[in-house]
Amino acid sequence: MSEKSLFQWKNTLIDYVRSGEPDLTNRQMALMLLVYLDVGPHTVRGLARALNVSKPVVTRALNRLGALGYLRRQRDETDKRNIFVARTPEGADFLAEFGQFVTGDGHAGQPVREHA
Repeated sequence: MSEKSLFQWKNTLIDYVRSGEPDLTNRQMALMLLVYLDVGPHTVRGLARALNVSKPVVTRALNRLGALGYLRRQRDETDKRNIFVARTPEGADFLAEFGQFVTGDGHAGQPVREHA
């Protein structure tokens, strides 16, 4: 990665931290991007395999993302033993707003949305 790319990424992260949006770990953000950008269905097992981590690691991250309303668990109607990881409107909004920081359209120091 070039120095210019690192400088841009640094500015993106600083703007994001200043925005007041929830802090997500790299694992949580990776899960968000996998679920929202890759074709599903997504399972804990599949997500763990994609990230090369254990299922409990994914479960802990999903607990946090679920509490934020960004992802939800959904039981497979054809096989009740399977649980899918599903998108939510709140999660889609979050990633759209995060994308503004990545493209430089976010405003440093200003929240991109109000939290209740």
